[in-house]
Amino acid sequence: MQTSAVPDLAHTRARPVHWLATATAMAGVVALAGLLQPGAAGATAAPAPRPAPDAATAHFPLTCGGGPSKIAQWAGGDLDGDGNPETVAVVHCEAGSGTPPSGIYVLTHGKGADASAARVVATLVEPSELKSVSGFAVRDGAVRATLLGYSSPDVPSCCPDQSEAVTWRWKGGAFVRAARSEPRGV
Repeated sequence: MQTSAVPDLAHTRARPVHWLATATAMAGVVALAGLLQPGAAGATAAPAPRPAPDAATAHFPLTCGGGPSKIAQWAGGDLDGDGNPETVAVVHCEAGSGTPPSGIYVLTHGKGADASAARVVATLVEPSELKSVSGFAVRDGAVRATLLGYSSPDVPSCCPDQSEAVTWRWKGGAFVRAARSEPRGV
């Protein structure tokens, strides 16, 4: 065996102090790398969807001759596919007797200073159509209802004699109404 011509160097011998210094340096590098993580490439955290607007905070375009209006039914759901639910409300004037006509309104959140109040963005049924509403639901991005009406002014307002099942879906920037076929017994 041939001996080295270079004298032993002090730094070639590993001593406990060297291991401690190396471990400390590595821990510092790992900690710094954890703090300086790069952001996700192009990905941003999507904000959580807001809850459906509260129908009780909306002002409905309903004229009740000085009397109060009543929210008879309401349901929420994402109707336009934007990930945020809308509210659909069936509203009519309070009446002592008879069946007051209803309006069906689509609500979304207000803007600016009125962000906490719901605002009407679409009217599906006008009270002037003299319809009452039953079988109301919001499912699968559609509004479904059965509209009850009258064949003539001679029919008492307590007893509608016409019924139409309808569905509204958001298409091309508007709610499109379609008649629904109802299953019939044999």
